[in-house]
Amino acid sequence: MTGSLPPLTLVIGGARSGKSTFAEGLITATGRPRRYIATAEAWDDEMRDRIARHRTQRGPVWTTVEAPLDLAAALTQARAEEAVLVDCATLWLTNHLLADHDLDAEGARLLVALAGCKAPVVIVSNETGWGIVPENALARRFRDEQGRLNQRLAAQSGLVVTVIAGLPLVLKGTLP
Repeated sequence: MTGSLPPLTLVIGGARSGKSTFAEGLITATGRPRRYIATAEAWDDEMRDRIARHRTQRGPVWTTVEAPLDLAAALTQARAEEAVLVDCATLWLTNHLLADHDLDAEGARLLVALAGCKAPVVIVSNETGWGIVPENALARRFRDEQGRLNQRLAAQSGLVVTVIAGLPLVLKGTLP
C-alpha cells in the first residue's frame, strides 16, 4: 500500500477484525507525518491499560490528540502535510449518545469538519448491524445511530474498506 489517499477513507469492521491495524498501515504508507485522533475515554483500569498499550504500539512517530467529543475541532487543527487517523467513530458516537447530545447535529458537524480537513483522513468505525437485535432501547438506538453514521461516512468517503479477520475488502474506490 503506497501512494496517496483520498480526502476521506472509511475503514469499517467488527470488533477485533484488524481494522485499526489496517488503517494505521494506510496512514504509515503515505510517508506523511502521522496524527492520531483518539475518541476513547478511560473510564476504568482496563480501558486505561488498553489506551496505554495502543500508544506504546504506535510509538512516538504519531502525534496523539484526544477528542472524545469535539472531533470537529480536532480535525481543524490538522496540518495539510499530515495524514490523520480517527479511531474511532463508534466511541465518538457512544460518547455523544451517553451525554444525550443531538446526534444529528453532531454528525452533521463531523461531516462538515471531515470535508474541510486539510489533510487526508482515515476514520475507523465498527459495523454493528450484523448481530442480533439488542434487547434494550438504548442498545437498539445505538445500533441504529451507528448504522446511519456509517452510511453518511461511506457516502462522503472516496475509499471504503471493510476488514474481516485481518483481511481488507474494498467496497468503494481503489487502494493506493
